[in-house]
Amino acid sequence: MINDIYFQDFPQLESERLIFREIIISDASDIQSIRTDKDVMKYMDSNPHTTVQDSKNFISKNIETYKKGNGLFWAIIEKSTNTFIGDFSYWRILRENHRAEIGYTLKPQFWGKGFMKETMIELIKFGFNNLNLHSIEANVNPENESSKKLLHRLGFRKEGYFKENYYFDGKYLDSEVFSLLEVDFKHS
Repeated sequence: MINDIYFQDFPQLESERLIFREIIISDASDIQSIRTDKDVMKYMDSNPHTTVQDSKNFISKNIETYKKGNGLFWAIIEKSTNTFIGDFSYWRILRENHRAEIGYTLKPQFWGKGFMKETMIELIKFGFNNLNLHSIEANVNPENESSKKLLHRLGFRKEGYFKENYYFDGKYLDSEVFSLLEVDFKHS
């Protein structure tokens, strides 16, 4: 059973270099800066946030998802500078299956420094050990090699390749689904 205690009081977590706190409306400009960056959006297969209001609406939707007990959305804060560098979410929790889908972004200036691996290790441990998930899913654009490499390093396995299963921006796109069972999680 999914541990509902974390839907009464949002869990703030931390790792060696990072703090993971609840996303809030005042994070909208940081969210917008990530979700308008062409390098970030290249594989997101979603519309960029062209205004701060787009990001406020996105955050509000995620706050509502949390209030309904169907997802958690963290801001990733670099400790030494107190800088918002990205986000991570369990954005679709399937309670009956003890499964959740993850989503994550990171500002490009923080790429290649191990921040997303550190984030994923901490928040996946939380998902298995505290939230009581059995499996975690990631839906990835097949061309996003960096994301796929990270998922593999953490023990995710490809579950399927779906041809033209997603319609975005006037075309049908392929997607790959990866999953991780607790027993396969590699967190060294």
